[in-house]
Amino acid sequence: MIETMLCALITVLPDYLFRRFVQGKRIGHEITLFTMWYELRWGLTTCAILALTVITTLFYFHPASKTAASYFRTVTILPQLGGRVSEVYVRNNEQVTAGQPIFRIEDFTQTAQVEAAHAQIAQVQASLKVAQTDLAEAEAGIAGARAALDQALEDLERNTTLRDEGSSAVRLAEIDRLENLVAEREAQVTAATSKRAAVVQQIEELIPAQLASANAQLDAALTELDKTIISAGVTGRIEQFGLQVGDYVSPLLRPAGILVPSSSGHDRFQAAFNQLSAQVIKPGMIGEIGCMTKPFTVIPVVVVEVQDVIPSGQIRPTDELRDVQTNTKPGSILVYLEPLYESMADDVPPGSNCLANVYTDNHAKLEDENLGFWEKSFLHVVDTIGVVHAAGLRLRLILMPVNTLVLTGH
Repeated sequence: MIETMLCALITVLPDYLFRRFVQGKRIGHEITLFTMWYELRWGLTTCAILALTVITTLFYFHPASKTAASYFRTVTILPQLGGRVSEVYVRNNEQVTAGQPIFRIEDFTQTAQVEAAHAQIAQVQASLKVAQTDLAEAEAGIAGARAALDQALEDLERNTTLRDEGSSAVRLAEIDRLENLVAEREAQVTAATSKRAAVVQQIEELIPAQLASANAQLDAALTELDKTIISAGVTGRIEQFGLQVGDYVSPLLRPAGILVPSSSGHDRFQAAFNQLSAQVIKPGMIGEIGCMTKPFTVIPVVVVEVQDVIPSGQIRPTDELRDVQTNTKPGSILVYLEPLYESMADDVPPGSNCLANVYTDNHAKLEDENLGFWEKSFLHVVDTIGVVHAAGLRLRLILMPVNTLVLTGH
């Protein structure tokens, strides 16, 4: 409407003034409702063409969006294990910090596993003490076997010497018996040494491995026990939380509530523009937004990113081939906006519905001395009509409360 009125000032109005003061035609006489088209045909035709041209140029170089919002993420409060709730530490709408416990589920099984792991560790430690006793016993056995072997060797050596000297006090059967006794004592020493080596291997390898396995089982049991306490992963506010002691929660079917992170969705807005704006909107462009949660306030923003894909082209493998004709609604260009100045959007709650405009700026191009007259004039016109769009945004913000509360029945 504003564009049409401005175009009428330089088309329809001069045409009427010419008819009135040059040709002497008057409203209500020569110019009536029935003769208006014929009398003002040049002005009306020129006004329509110029208005359409201005509006097209305006919306192309200064895109607008009615669907701008500050999206935020939510974190579902889910346990890693299913079970019944035994304790609840927070209430709904309460602010929590990262790591703060929210609730606990029954931990009888996990506690029993921890106690069993402790018992296993104690058993392994006791077996280490037994093995150390066995080691001392094996060393004593080696000492006794060696002493017996030394005694048998002395007896054999003495009797062998007497035999070699021709003494009649030595019998050959006795020497044979002593030789067999020495072999037996050597075998006893070997057996005692092997027993000691087995005990040493048990102390140095088997028992440490058993202890490491028991400690690993304890760590696993403690990890499972920790899973019974559900804590906040991020700082935020608890929403839709009505959990009571005795309720059953599950990681698949029964979430406990929603956690809204405090830092999510602030100072960042997403706006959807039509596909004609793909070649116009670029990072660094200046824009403005106005939100329903903060009426009568225009927030200067800057384009920080433009999504390089259009969501309507997304496909997911199924058992049916995709028919492009079913995509009747064209997708939009997603643009990320951030406030141009700090603290400008602090009062805008995440999820607010907003209006957005972005403006093409040709100031840098206009400084080029090689531009022709018509090109420079066109760029001046593009920059100038952006003021009309800015005025339109402010007008819509003024009318937003009336439209919402009165005309749409809020």
